[in-house]
Amino acid sequence: MTDREILEIFEKTGGLLKGHFLLTSGRHSDRYMQCAKLFMYPEYSEVLCAELAKKLSALDVDCVASPAIGGIIMGYAVAKHLNKKSIFAERENSEMCFRRGFGIAEGEKCIVVEDVVTTGGSVKEVISLIKEHGGEVVGVASIVDRSGGKIDFGVPFFSLLSMDITSYPAEDCPICKEGLPLVKPGSRKTFI
Repeated sequence: MTDREILEIFEKTGGLLKGHFLLTSGRHSDRYMQCAKLFMYPEYSEVLCAELAKKLSALDVDCVASPAIGGIIMGYAVAKHLNKKSIFAERENSEMCFRRGFGIAEGEKCIVVEDVVTTGGSVKEVISLIKEHGGEVVGVASIVDRSGGKIDFGVPFFSLLSMDITSYPAEDCPICKEGLPLVKPGSRKTFI
């Protein structure tokens, strides 16, 4: 798939938002990739996750692990295409952990799958969690890499679409100075 085809899917589903957004990282941006909108349409999420699974098919992997909440549907769909198990990590007392009976066996090889990567914070937390449980991370994958390829996870990083979308520290945000209302469209609870 081409970048244009992927962007067209985001536009068709309302997943490319424009305005003034508070990102999970605490930074501000004028564009937001809302994969939750994309995942409302199984035909589109199926196509994109199958495409991503093709990029991962050469890796020796036992498990697909995702951070909740954005990566859950995507992790499941990618795991389905790879014929591997799918688990997710979620926050408890502000820390990423495995719950619901999920876990990683010693030496288990994992791919971490996230919908959109900006700073890589949630992915890095899941990588650390897998390592704490004795697992090995063999790759990271996302539909959108908002960093434009600048993030290094220490393992191969695969994405379908790489975009260098500018974001700003809250204290230096030019959009704030314009007076546009700040919106938090993501899944983490943030008070603004």
